[in-house]
Amino acid sequence: MARLLRPGTVLRERYKILACVGQGGMGAVYRAADLRLEGRVCAVKEVCPDPDLPPDAAEQLQAQFRREASILARLDHPNLPKVSDYFTEGGREYLVMDFVAGPDLRQVLEKELRAGRLLDEWEVLRWADQLCDALSYLHGQTPPVLHRDIKPSNVKLTPGGLIKLVDFGLVKLMITDDARTVTVLQGRGTVAYTPLEQYGGDTGHTDVRSDIYALGATLYHLLTGRPPADAKQRFLRPDSLIPPRELNPRISPTTERAILAAIAMHPDDRPPTVEVFRRMLHDNSFADAFTAIVPPRRVWQEAVRANRWLLTFVGLLLLTAFAVTFL
Repeated sequence: MARLLRPGTVLRERYKILACVGQGGMGAVYRAADLRLEGRVCAVKEVCPDPDLPPDAAEQLQAQFRREASILARLDHPNLPKVSDYFTEGGREYLVMDFVAGPDLRQVLEKELRAGRLLDEWEVLRWADQLCDALSYLHGQTPPVLHRDIKPSNVKLTPGGLIKLVDFGLVKLMITDDARTVTVLQGRGTVAYTPLEQYGGDTGHTDVRSDIYALGATLYHLLTGRPPADAKQRFLRPDSLIPPRELNPRISPTTERAILAAIAMHPDDRPPTVEVFRRMLHDNSFADAFTAIVPPRRVWQEAVRANRWLLTFVGLLLLTAFAVTFL
């Protein structure tokens, strides 16, 4: 892991590091003061390339970073932090963006769990609408932009109640002519929120439905208090996913159906766009229609699980009738 920058370090003769607010294997995020704009506090995301890369590969990665960071800098949406600058210094790449105050949704959920409560569905759906707004904007770019690491800890709740989807560390730009994707910064996502197709890394095909999976998994976690079984586990054991209403009966059937559709294992079983998913969250008739058109195998499994006692009773009646008739 790369050594952290010390408080007081000044980057590009402009950004004074105040504190590290997060770190991982590829770098860190710092809170910094903008010395040119008095009073402005920003977030500086540091990316440390693999030191073992050959020189030509390192140069290609740096050129790719600059090219695609320039696209991020053109994004402008109220539910996304604004990227204002990007540069290379000391062999490391930096993105400068708005610093978003407030807790992330993982922290919000953990606070409720410590108090013995789950989050209210109406509140989670209000946050979901804002996340759908952000993703619709990203997916509507030319070329479309994927986030690839949506999870509760990457969603901030500002003091004014605004949701911000943060951490562009895994953003990808989709090349529409051949439906492949190009990595901006290396990463694989977070296991519980990552669809199976994303495990292929840079060789795996991902599209907007990969973000829809991660959004559905995030909502599952926020509403049930636990993340869903990860895609690899579900591939090996299809019954390992517990339906949300078994964990939290207060979740509406409409919301449950929408979430289960979003986290379908195969991309073709998921809502094709974020706007379709949004409609499923709020429109009971639309969710029913989508389920009728795309009836995933899990729907039958859940129906059997939900009615197992009735099915057992019917089975006993049939056995009794058979015995009376033929014995």
